[in-house]
Amino acid sequence: MPNADDSARARTIRLNPEDNVVVAPLELEPGALLAQEKVSCLDRIPAGHKVAAAEIPAGEPIRKYGQIIGFASETIQPGRHVHTHNVVLKEFSRDYAVGTESRPTKLLPPEERATFMGYLREDGRVGTRNYIGVLPTVNCSAGAGRFIAEAFDHRLLADYPNLDGVVNLSHGTGCGMAGYGESFQALQRVLDGYARHPNFGGVLLVGLGCEVNQVDRLLEDFSLAPGFGLKTLNIQDLGGTRETVAKGVAAVKEMLPRVNDLERRPVPVSELVVGLECGGSDAYSGISANPALGAAADLLVRHGGTAVLSETTEIYGAEHLLTRRAAKPEVAAKLIDLIHWWEEYTARLGAEINNNPSPGNKAGGLTTILEKSLGAAAKGGTTDLIQVYRYAEPVTAKGFVFMDTPGYDVASVTGMVAGGAQLVCFTTGRGTVCGFLPSPTIKLATNSAMYNRLKEDMDLNCGRVVDGEVDILEMGRIIFDLIIETASGRPTKSEALGYGRDEFVPWQFGAVL
Repeated sequence: MPNADDSARARTIRLNPEDNVVVAPLELEPGALLAQEKVSCLDRIPAGHKVAAAEIPAGEPIRKYGQIIGFASETIQPGRHVHTHNVVLKEFSRDYAVGTESRPTKLLPPEERATFMGYLREDGRVGTRNYIGVLPTVNCSAGAGRFIAEAFDHRLLADYPNLDGVVNLSHGTGCGMAGYGESFQALQRVLDGYARHPNFGGVLLVGLGCEVNQVDRLLEDFSLAPGFGLKTLNIQDLGGTRETVAKGVAAVKEMLPRVNDLERRPVPVSELVVGLECGGSDAYSGISANPALGAAADLLVRHGGTAVLSETTEIYGAEHLLTRRAAKPEVAAKLIDLIHWWEEYTARLGAEINNNPSPGNKAGGLTTILEKSLGAAAKGGTTDLIQVYRYAEPVTAKGFVFMDTPGYDVASVTGMVAGGAQLVCFTTGRGTVCGFLPSPTIKLATNSAMYNRLKEDMDLNCGRVVDGEVDILEMGRIIFDLIIETASGRPTKSEALGYGRDEFVPWQFGAVL
């Protein structure tokens, strides 16, 4: 453990010359000398936490990443631990400076762009996986959907080597809600997005028959046409569970040969839509994995692909960094409108949008939502913000885009997958374990200690950046290469463990009736 004489280990990370706090990569004891800052620690500083590099008078801003993350609730002496006990939030103006940092992205020539081995569907969509999906439209049909999917174990599917499996994705809503408005529309967009998802070679929609979210209405509202690749069942129309399961199993069996006939072939990376997510964050998230993923996102965009940033509540306080990169004023206006909507929405529910960091986030060194947001926004890289989408809206633009989602990881990723993401990159500092079928999820650890503790769940150790082994750009290239390998069929750790069926969580907002 570091001590006052261990000057070699008592190093800190300064993220911007204007910062008045620095980050301790290792735990520091009182008396430890921070040679670069010419400051000695007055408190024990947990690993990943902040220490004052200069006196911060009461009421003055605390700066990290060159940005305000909060204000001193009392005068903070150099060497003091800076965290929830002496930091408060208060309103301050942020300069949106719309478009001032917008620069056209230098795309690589087509002949220099990367390819991956994907599944090219008849309609031109490209998948990274080849599943058959069973989608209950309401929680009341979730059991029947599960029974249908469970009939297809590895023995039955042994004759279909090009099929990744039959997966049931149940959810907890679909009734007890109004058949109109934001929540209903969001659910419909999610189911439509999954029904059309390129990682599914075929989909079976399973309804009950009396629910609010009727199968026939979904088909009509979104012009979904039943056929070989899309089949529907209603339990009440078929006389109950056993007959529904029998019909469902027969419908899936009919799909198997044709879905299996599809083989991987080279397709351009420009066909990839990659969801960018962070969960179980810590102070290293904004130092290692998130900026490294941002560098990978920049590479993806330069190769013609699409990177989707989300979690509106977790870019709150950092939205001005995105509006400055907006390609058009109307794109920035969409993002600003989302921020105002969330302020009103949370106030209406008696919550606070700026009261976000979880206990795990705080234990990992994150003090305020502003600090968390500044680190989270780094996943979006540096290229122009091309478009802003509603939750689960189809993502059609190429480049860096934003989708409105809550900060709840599983609901956020569900929205991005519904929008078309065929692959997800998920950074984590505390160690979130999950997956999101049908899209493979690459887990990026922010620090080496957690990576070594949870190796069976983590795909890549971005903690090597903090350890000084690689820089951000090099780690970004490593992530980009892993994206291509994963899109081409390399299994992720979460896939190998069997995650992904329970993380299908459409965003529910509004009253449950």
